[in-house]
Amino acid sequence: MKAISIFDRILTVISLLMVICIFSQQNISGRIVDEEQNPVANVLVFNISKSLKAYSNHSGYFTIEATDRDEIRFIKEGFYRTDKIVENLFNTQMEVMLLRAETLIPEVEIKYKSSGNLARDSKHFDDSKKVADLKFYVNDYMKSELNEPLPRNTIPKSFQGHDFQAGQIDLIKTLGAAVGLVKKAVSPKITTPNYIETQDFLAKVKEEVNLDIFEKYGMNEEQIDHFLAYAEKVNHLSKKYRKNFNAATILSELQSAFVEYSKLNKLSN
Repeated sequence: MKAISIFDRILTVISLLMVICIFSQQNISGRIVDEEQNPVANVLVFNISKSLKAYSNHSGYFTIEATDRDEIRFIKEGFYRTDKIVENLFNTQMEVMLLRAETLIPEVEIKYKSSGNLARDSKHFDDSKKVADLKFYVNDYMKSELNEPLPRNTIPKSFQGHDFQAGQIDLIKTLGAAVGLVKKAVSPKITTPNYIETQDFLAKVKEEVNLDIFEKYGMNEEQIDHFLAYAEKVNHLSKKYRKNFNAATILSELQSAFVEYSKLNKLSN
């Protein structure tokens, strides 16, 4: 008898477990509507906890397997996603409301149709008064002079490293400045030559500057004289070099002037 009693208890426990398991795997049902209580069909009903899914019918009703505390998600294009937690809803209908998502209306560009009236059509394509005033103000501002000095693009002294040269005399710069002052004092003052001084300078150029390079272009003596007159007029050679004659520097100036001279005059090699 005792053995039979233990066996009966085991069967009773197994039966209770089966009943609990069966009731724990029930289905829940409900209805899905929008803000105006209209049924929403073809809504995806997704049981996230068990990876199960179902769809609402044309009347918005649905049924899906679920247990207590399961998370159910409702998804449909054009509506905001909604989540629900199952809490003792096996004997009642679940009420679900989906809110419609805002729909942005694309901007429509209305193209202007020309009327054929030039005065009327030109007004349509002109800037508005506000835009025209703004453009005028900006254009006037860009042309006006600066009222304030521009900031110097330098690093503030507080962020600079220590200047080890501060308070010391830069010997090289000092000597360079002294040499420049001496040269400036010794060099003859540049003055505008008169006609005779100019002619004497050009004659000296023909004697002391090697002009063979210009003869290679087929220039005869008359053409060289014409070129020297051109170079004198353009580069003011006599003004710069008659008191401080330097053949190499003068030849360099003549070669630079010859580039433009050859474009204006036909020369044969």
